Amino acid sequence: MDMRPDPLIMMTTPAQAPTTTPTKVAANNVNVYYGAKHALKDVSVDIPEKSVTAFIGPSGCGKSTFLRCINRMNDTVASCRVEGLIQIDGKDIYDPALDPVQLRARVGMVFQKPNPFPKSIYDNVAYGPRIHGLSRSKAELDQIVESSLRKASLWEEVKDRLNDSGTGLSGGQQQRLCIARTIAINPEIILMDEPCSALDPIATARIEELMEELRHNFTIIIVTHSMQQAARVSQRTAFFHLGILVETGSTSDIFTNPTDKRTQDYITGRFG
Repeated sequence: MDMRPDPLIMMTTPAQAPTTTPTKVAANNVNVYYGAKHALKDVSVDIPEKSVTAFIGPSGCGKSTFLRCINRMNDTVASCRVEGLIQIDGKDIYDPALDPVQLRARVGMVFQKPNPFPKSIYDNVAYGPRIHGLSRSKAELDQIVESSLRKASLWEEVKDRLNDSGTGLSGGQQQRLCIARTIAINPEIILMDEPCSALDPIATARIEELMEELRHNFTIIIVTHSMQQAARVSQRTAFFHLGILVETGSTSDIFTNPTDKRTQDYITGRFG
């Protein structure tokens, strides 16, 4: 596969986030082990709020492992051990007093493969608000469902078939439904793990446009194998290699003026 970045990348890089943007997620010396395997090594990074941060790097480099640390999904892996400090708004998310369920209400996640529930479109979006008690009436729930589907750019396509199964939608629509389901509980952070890898180019473009809209209200962190996508959608980029966070910075700097030779070699296609 040709890993060299598209020559149009630099022309399509979005405006960079202001340097004064407050930090939403702060990681300090994070290490992750799966049994004896040292999967992440001393990762430290600040992620600004209300922006898109892209994690890039070869397969198996640790980017998805780190993403899953931010909502403690690695807690579900028996052999996994996380060391170090990860804070959201200055508070340790691995504090034993913190309820992971409440954390995941603040940190939503969209997976690589669309995974709508085997329920109606309406019930897919209403599920989270129901279990978290976010609506006091059917009218309020209706409003949350409509608002979430609108924010996910799906309302006009499904408003007349809300009782149809979510699994009957196209792949791109299913992924937008999953995004609507995620934002229905009004999280502060949205994690996206290769959200477009199973989609065609048209559906991918819709999701990328959606990320640009959503970043004004949410902090978005995306794992992607596509350097072109990282350049198009993100304001900041972090490059992982062999479990190490090699370099992080503004997306334009990472792609045009990286400081580490490993980053330069990766974005020019010398390995990956």
